[in-house]
Amino acid sequence: MSSLNKSDLRIDWASHEAAKFACENWHYSKCLPVGKLVKVGAWEDGKYIGCVIFGRGANKSLGTPYGCDQTESCELVRIALRQHKTPVSKIMAISLKFLKRANPKIKMVVSFADLEQGHHGGIYQATNWIYVGKSNAADEYIYKGKRWHGRAFRKSFGSHTKYLDKGLQIVPGSRKHRYLMPLNEEMRAKLEPLAMPYPKREKQANVGTTDTATVQLRSSRSNSLKNKANLETKEVS
Repeated sequence: MSSLNKSDLRIDWASHEAAKFACENWHYSKCLPVGKLVKVGAWEDGKYIGCVIFGRGANKSLGTPYGCDQTESCELVRIALRQHKTPVSKIMAISLKFLKRANPKIKMVVSFADLEQGHHGGIYQATNWIYVGKSNAADEYIYKGKRWHGRAFRKSFGSHTKYLDKGLQIVPGSRKHRYLMPLNEEMRAKLEPLAMPYPKREKQANVGTTDTATVQLRSSRSNSLKNKANLETKEVS
């Protein structure tokens, strides 16, 4: 990175309001996840550029297949960043250190790349996460124009059956690529035998999507075919 592109990066805890703003403005989901969250903010040259958020995720048994209970595993639920200079990989790596420092019992982090959004997990591949295949699809709900995961909807409204006559729609959930990040050597040795070949990008994410800022992992072939030097792909959790 040239000196012209270097910036003064600061990573620190983010407030609920700051995390909510980042998710609503710079992530494709347009919402902050429900439940207990660990929110790590990022600033460049004194300007807030977004946050990395960890949580329990939609599955209470997230870590069970890997021998971890709820205190030993969590999900990287959002990387919500505006346009920035610092590599996403660096922001994510420092955020993982914050998570581990605040939660010493954590042994692993799970994250998902949404196929429906054209994501294949390039940022996880670039930072040595372990790929273990695709998740199973579960029904999701659309209510008042917003799409909800089942657990998030039930936590906010209760049983979905009460809203079937109020316009709620049940739609098939998308399958997602699942990645694991072990936080100690013992856990890495345990997870590495599960590793599968990294998936390739199935389709290019929409250029206009507002989510995790500009991904550094550009496809030079795509750029040349499109003949646009500024064509960028975007990657999220």
